[in-house]
Amino acid sequence: QVQLVESGGGEVESGGSLQLSCEASGFVFSQYAMSWYRQAPGKDRELVAIIDKNKNTNYGLSVKGRFAVSRDNDKNTVYLQMNNLKPEDTGVYYCHERFSDTWGHGTQVTVSS
Repeated sequence: QVQLVESGGGEVESGGSLQLSCEASGFVFSQYAMSWYRQAPGKDRELVAIIDKNKNTNYGLSVKGRFAVSRDNDKNTVYLQMNNLKPEDTGVYYCHERFSDTWGHGTQVTVSS
């Protein structure tokens, strides 16, 4: 079955950087778009970034210019490089595969001011 496992979260000061990883299994990774979402306490889950099978990317307005999504099809892994982090970036970050509607368990990112 499809499985997604995120890693790389943690606590960082405002202006810092983190890289998240999501390792996928159970499907032909290279053929599917992958997304990153996040959910802050008390807020709805929001789309952060998406990368399609051709490595075209799209971003949420609040992270555009600061975050970069990439994928390594040989490693079945999608990455989220987060730069110039702000306290409002705090939340649980989830990896998502749309076709099977599979979510990872999430990884916590905390940005302190």
